[in-house]
Amino acid sequence: MAGRTQHGRRATRPLEALNFFMADMQAGIGPFLGVFLQRRGWATGAIGTVMTAGGVAGMIATAPAGAFIDHTTRKRLVVIVTGICTVAASFLILFSQSGIVVVTSQIATAIAGAAIGPAVTGMTLGIVRQAGFNAQNGRNQAWNHAGNMVGAGLSGWLGWTFGMPAIFYLAAAFGMLAIASVLMIPADAIDHRAARGLESGGTENPDEPSGRTEGLHVLLRNKPMLVLAAALAAFHLGNGAMLPLYGLAVVGAGKGNPAVFTATTVVVAQAVMIGSALVAMRMAAGRGYWLVMLISFAALPMRGLIAGSVIEHWGVWPVQALDGIGAGLQSVAVPGLVACLLDGSGRVNVGQGAVMTVQGVGASLSPAIGGWIAQLFGYRIAFYLLGSFALVSLLLWAGFAATLRPACNGARRAPA
Repeated sequence: MAGRTQHGRRATRPLEALNFFMADMQAGIGPFLGVFLQRRGWATGAIGTVMTAGGVAGMIATAPAGAFIDHTTRKRLVVIVTGICTVAASFLILFSQSGIVVVTSQIATAIAGAAIGPAVTGMTLGIVRQAGFNAQNGRNQAWNHAGNMVGAGLSGWLGWTFGMPAIFYLAAAFGMLAIASVLMIPADAIDHRAARGLESGGTENPDEPSGRTEGLHVLLRNKPMLVLAAALAAFHLGNGAMLPLYGLAVVGAGKGNPAVFTATTVVVAQAVMIGSALVAMRMAAGRGYWLVMLISFAALPMRGLIAGSVIEHWGVWPVQALDGIGAGLQSVAVPGLVACLLDGSGRVNVGQGAVMTVQGVGASLSPAIGGWIAQLFGYRIAFYLLGSFALVSLLLWAGFAATLRPACNGARRAPA
């Protein structure tokens, strides 16, 4: 046990480094894709449709990926392989912007990204166990947002100085550093039973393969998780397209350099997310996850209202600060809440994937809906409508408060 604890301490530092460098592995060139394609003659509707294709592919892959992570003892290898695939897929767009190449790249990136999230969550739970998960996940997310912020800042500077293709090379460099970080995590520091929620109270055979087919059944048997997934689906239906559309609106109006402005949108949001993740960790330990999620849902309607009212370069500050609050709080609360709800089930990562699948329905439809609304009715109407979708999330979360509050208090049992 002492040796395992020592390994766990040695593993958390490279785990945090992995979270810092893995941002580009999760999303390729991410928000820079829209302006990159716009500069090459793509219309907003087509850009949104391409992003939706990737979102649908990721949505389909998340539950099977979570089930695979529950059963595999090669979680580090999953991160390495998916990272290499993501970097390679992003480079395809650099050399060709034909429709089939861009769609293929986005689908490959989304599938790889669907596996990285559950893999890192599983490794974290396997290293620090349920008792330490809330605190370590909060630190992981803070480092992840810091990596996003630094990467976006460097991308903006490189794009402005050397052109947009330089952003692809930075993504490759971050990918290699992420792979180096995961290799520094001792393989025997990960308890693979704990990684799937069988640390205590679980009687299931860890080698039994049925979890590969459970997927959405994990949600259907658990009412709090079902409400969580529905609320997240509505939230992401509005939130998913907000950042790329706001970048297109400002750049399209000639009010910002494409690379610099897009980098600014990411830097502002990620800077706020760092603080939000740490606040969420503390708030969850003291008040439970319900309040954390309620605040995160409330941020989107305000964000849509401001985005539709202020299409100016300086508008990035309030618009993206609100994104940082919503996404930063959820980055800690959602994995922690799922881990609490499924503790002892042996299906924690299936559950993570199932929740991601359902919320992915909203996130994958958002770029297409937002892109076509913007093309037909203008950006302002698109932002107002997208922001209004989160009202559904607020109604669900408040309406089922009596059921959700007790279920969301799991973090209060663990030290922060």
